[in-house]
Amino acid sequence: MTTHYPTAPAEPARRVTREERRVLAGTLVGTTIEWYDFFIYAQAAAFVLTPLFFAPIASQNPGLAQVFSWASLGISFLFRPLGAIIAGHLGDKFGRKMVLVLTLFGMGAATVLIGLLPTYAQIGVGAPILLVLLRILQGFSAGGEWGGAALMAVEHAPRNKRGLFGSYPQIGVPIGMILATLFMFAVTNLTTKEQFLAWGWRIPFLSSVVLILVGYWIRKAVEESPVFKEMQLRKKESSAPLSQLFKGNTKEVVLAALIFAANNAAGYLVIAFFASYGVKTLHMQQSTTLVASLVGGFGWLVFTMLGGWISDKIGRVRTFQIGYAIIILWAIPMWFLLDTASLPLFTLAILILTMGLGPSYGPQSALYAEMFPARIRYSGVSIGYALGSIIGGAFAPMIAEMLLGGTGKSWTIGVYIAALALVSFIAVSMVPKSLQESDLHVEEVHEEFLAAHPEVEIPATVAEKLNHK
Repeated sequence: MTTHYPTAPAEPARRVTREERRVLAGTLVGTTIEWYDFFIYAQAAAFVLTPLFFAPIASQNPGLAQVFSWASLGISFLFRPLGAIIAGHLGDKFGRKMVLVLTLFGMGAATVLIGLLPTYAQIGVGAPILLVLLRILQGFSAGGEWGGAALMAVEHAPRNKRGLFGSYPQIGVPIGMILATLFMFAVTNLTTKEQFLAWGWRIPFLSSVVLILVGYWIRKAVEESPVFKEMQLRKKESSAPLSQLFKGNTKEVVLAALIFAANNAAGYLVIAFFASYGVKTLHMQQSTTLVASLVGGFGWLVFTMLGGWISDKIGRVRTFQIGYAIIILWAIPMWFLLDTASLPLFTLAILILTMGLGPSYGPQSALYAEMFPARIRYSGVSIGYALGSIIGGAFAPMIAEMLLGGTGKSWTIGVYIAALALVSFIAVSMVPKSLQESDLHVEEVHEEFLAAHPEVEIPATVAEKLNHK
């Protein structure tokens, strides 16, 4: 097959095709389920895991026990890079379909099993050990999820909509947070405090089985799409050994990790720490702080989509810079609103923070895809993302708890977030101009792939799509 795909300066406005809608649905559902599972655990770590799984420490030193609870939240991030590496290898050898199913079921199984775990009072030290092992399984599974979803969305987007298309896997984060918060809000309001501590907290974990079945059904439909099948073939050309990745693209991997670090850290404050801080330090009602988190989730959703769309107009780097500038300026003042313990002001503080989170998260898929050449793109974006989550969000709630306990001043947490955001601002500003102007060379990539694999027969609908591009 030697058809030439001419490069066009711009793609004319057109409707999103059926295949593109199915690809977007597939990328969105996977990240939504992944982050629902993570957020359920994060909110449980904020409210119930300390007395249930770290009881001896909680009885002697509640603050230290909460630090341990936050540490159990962060430990899974350490295994994301390993998950990304192994998922890439399995995807090359057995195909993307198997990897997507494994990561989906790995996340879901770990979440459901956490809902079935016996507590410290029932089996002693075995309870926190099993909890940590299941968290490791969650992190390992999540490591293989995001990179493929991000590339699938971006590489099949029209040229002038890569930021917008790339924001679909990103909005899985706030949607997952909204679902988790709604579930936790409903359970806390339908049970007494004693019932919630005894068995109510398990319900959101066990409910994950429903999302897994829905996600599998949607993913199965996407995998039957010609565009998705062609993407499965392309992914084999997009994953490279680590030695090849770091030999020529170490700088890009480091930049990708640092670019994501501050957003991930600030995001995890919204996900879990603020609600815990409101209840345990400000003595607000748990349902009240969950309402604030819910509003924050909707704000994050809106501003993430807006950030992806704006990046198609003004560029990825500039959009990121705007987002991080907002976080730097707001990271310290927001604590003075939070400390009022007033629901409207508490909510406003979180909502304004999401105005910075959106622009520094929505364009991430497109920016990362443009930073790495096609032959190592899957490995590059996955490992950069995983390392960024370790530097940023893995232990952000734990560090925040330690700063609060050590200084007694909540605004010191803001100093930590602002400093991290400054590092990320500088990192994104260092993305070379040539990469900022990259068009991913979509046509050349397909020509290169087809030349290397003459035996591959591309479906007619795909060929028509590529010719249009």
